[in-house]
Amino acid sequence: MGMTITEKIIAQHAGLPEVHSGELVAVLVDGILTNDISGPLALKEFEKIGVDKVFDKEKIFLLMDHFTSNANIQAATNCKYCRDFAKKQSITHFYDSGRVGIEHAFLPEKGLVLPGQIILGGDSHTCTYGALGAFSTGVGSTDIAAAMVLGETWLRIPESVKCIYHGNLKDYVAGKDLILLTIGKIGVSGARYKAIEFAGEVIDGLSVDSRLTMCNMAIEAGAKNGIMKANKAIKDYVSSFGQKAEAAVYYESDKDAIYEATIEFDVSDLEPQVALPSSPGNAVPVGECSNVMLDQVVIGSCTNGRMEDLRTAAKILKGKKTHPYLRTVIIPATIDIYRKAVEEGLIDIFIDAGAVVSTPTCGPCFGGHMGCLAAGEKAISTTNRNFVGRMGDPSSKLYLSGPAVAAASAIKGRIAHPKEVQ
Repeated sequence: MGMTITEKIIAQHAGLPEVHSGELVAVLVDGILTNDISGPLALKEFEKIGVDKVFDKEKIFLLMDHFTSNANIQAATNCKYCRDFAKKQSITHFYDSGRVGIEHAFLPEKGLVLPGQIILGGDSHTCTYGALGAFSTGVGSTDIAAAMVLGETWLRIPESVKCIYHGNLKDYVAGKDLILLTIGKIGVSGARYKAIEFAGEVIDGLSVDSRLTMCNMAIEAGAKNGIMKANKAIKDYVSSFGQKAEAAVYYESDKDAIYEATIEFDVSDLEPQVALPSSPGNAVPVGECSNVMLDQVVIGSCTNGRMEDLRTAAKILKGKKTHPYLRTVIIPATIDIYRKAVEEGLIDIFIDAGAVVSTPTCGPCFGGHMGCLAAGEKAISTTNRNFVGRMGDPSSKLYLSGPAVAAASAIKGRIAHPKEVQ
């Protein structure tokens, strides 16, 4: 019986010739991620166990990215706790303000996650790394603590759902639109504890950044993980890691692999998508909500804060001004992305347009800082969730889109199709 990419990775890490959905296995892990929100909880659980050292100081990734730079006293306290732990354990990969990036952009960028690996994270969007062909998933604090002791975890092998995309994408349509379309069709629990395998000629042709965006939001459909067969763009990207790339293992699903369901999409006529409040599953074409006036636009996050996203936004904003009664916040996802945006003149374009440009942070995505909404305000954002109160006051309304729609909306002061301003 054939296996999927997900099953092959898990089988290799479990030391088994094959595994299949529904089985329980113990697997070795290649990396464990946590941050300034989930980190203190996991580290306290680790200390309760009573061991002296983590299983491997090279395989623990501590990133202070959510409240960077410290937004308040509690945030500062959390970061101090993580920093003290990192010092005590001599953690190699501890990253704080000035060196840190948004975790799910930073780890791939630094070659800390590779195809064929198993990565655990104390953050639900750890599924992002499936774009590289890794099995990566978010887990709770006690599972993080146990894995930091043992270097392994347990899994129930997820069933797989295959999503196949056909056609040619229109202008302004990218990975964010594809994943919003997908969640809109299958629902926010349509892939609960399943592996979503993205495939088809459209996926084969996607950029690295768009692929990361799609896998990032697999969790918004309830998935255990999102995953893709590596294309040429991914292999070239991984090869840039130098000697680290030698540890990459590329898997493909067998032709006779078993899927719980196969869903096909023809996306040739797909328009840029917007998710209406208060669910990522409320996806509609941008034209269906073009009368929505806005108070804020956010471009950034672990979903859409990469170079492709910033270039898209800059192309639309260049030579234009953001609406005077609207706040525009743009957040490069990592320091390296920020630096490259400076070199390419993108930051000047954003500032000239009237936007605020922030140091890398998750801040506004979860209503932490750098862009919270007041009562009754409306925003459109390139982030991944728009639940009630996600970005601020419970009576605020949050819409999700890709960077092209967000940038056009910043100019118009309302939700707008990019072609309206180009």
